[in-house]
Amino acid sequence: MNTHKSRRNFIKKTAIAGAGISVLPNLTFGNKGYNQKEKLKLGLIGVGLRGTNHLRNVLLRDDVLVTAICDIDQTRIDLSLEAINKAGKTKPKVFGKNEYDYRNLLNLEDVDAVIISTPWLWHTRMAKDSMTAGKYTGLEVSAANTLEECWDLVNTHEATGAHLMILENVNYRRDVMAVLNMVRQNVFGELVHFRCGYQHDLRFVKLNDGKTAYGKGVEFGEKGISESKWRTQHSVARNADVYPTHGVGPMATMCNINRGNRFSSITSNATKGIGLHNYIVKNGGENHPNAKVKFKQGDVITSTIETTMGETIIVTHDCNLPRPYSLGFRVQGANGLWEVDGNRIYIEGKSESHKWDQADEWLAKYDHPLWEKYGEHAMGAGHGGMDFFVINAFVQSAKQNIAPPLDVYDAAAWSAITPLSEVSIENNGEPQDFPDFTRGLWLKRKPYNWIKDTY
Repeated sequence: MNTHKSRRNFIKKTAIAGAGISVLPNLTFGNKGYNQKEKLKLGLIGVGLRGTNHLRNVLLRDDVLVTAICDIDQTRIDLSLEAINKAGKTKPKVFGKNEYDYRNLLNLEDVDAVIISTPWLWHTRMAKDSMTAGKYTGLEVSAANTLEECWDLVNTHEATGAHLMILENVNYRRDVMAVLNMVRQNVFGELVHFRCGYQHDLRFVKLNDGKTAYGKGVEFGEKGISESKWRTQHSVARNADVYPTHGVGPMATMCNINRGNRFSSITSNATKGIGLHNYIVKNGGENHPNAKVKFKQGDVITSTIETTMGETIIVTHDCNLPRPYSLGFRVQGANGLWEVDGNRIYIEGKSESHKWDQADEWLAKYDHPLWEKYGEHAMGAGHGGMDFFVINAFVQSAKQNIAPPLDVYDAAAWSAITPLSEVSIENNGEPQDFPDFTRGLWLKRKPYNWIKDTY
């Protein structure tokens, strides 16, 4: 609570209304912000666990007005309204009488931007509707499920001119941003190889008791609650890396994907799938109806991506077996490498020959300017503080109506890993070519300036 009070007070003190200077972090973006909105009128589509986290963070800001919320679960609406009331904010318009009531939210003139935090199958259709309505769109991960949906996002953006930001919070993790700083300062030398992934035991998320989101139990679908209500079905129906962006997003940024570089091809393989079945038998018994469910998804899915600049990226999806959490990051260049597992770095000529350094000293030395400036105020925002920075980048970009750091082309390229991995696995690891979602513009697009203390 003290952390949140500190953040709220800090944000209020740093707000300078009408001067072209944004609320935290201070931003003028090279001009006086003549077209910049003083306050962003925001609608939230989906206020489940993730959407509520975003709500909590934007309520701490004096440059955001939550003017509308939408969810088909009345319980989530009630919790959100309670949070808004406790924050001393004006009650927003409420939508959610059916699955398509969000479109009435998008028709509101007092909504400038929306944040979409709904089940995956709704992401693209809602984002398309949002951009078509002229709203600045923040979209939770993953952004799309099929190649057609990836193209739908790109085509809608290009047809309407409305911007989309994929809300990949791991790009703002403190160690990731420190390593990005090292990459930009050429500490690792010319980049060669990356490893990453989503390695997270989600059995208790995909299966629960139907009463508590992370409670013990083996129900999913109609008898489940929260993510088990919809997420688990993807493991039943798809043998693919269905959640690639937490891992690949930071790596794509480091090697300038869509901005002088791009993904060119991918090969994927999957192990057998026994993890979820074993969990059901162990916790529900062999006679439980879900013990008969055939899960198509392999327990460990490994993809290797090649880039046009000659790097490789190994991406691992490992969510159905017992294991500690890790995104498995490795960044390797001509002069050395960083590995998150083991918290270690080796830099030729700096480290003792053939011996790892503990990463802490290196990460502190290259701590990102954003974290140096605002780290203490970000803590408590969720996920170790990185949720503060991703929402801040969204708000600052939306207020100016300019392209965000993580744009629609990133959303399409990163999300395309899911359908491409599915086809490759189905065809015994056959290589699949990535579409060029920029239509050749990746050759001329400049990398976003990440090393600054604004957003």
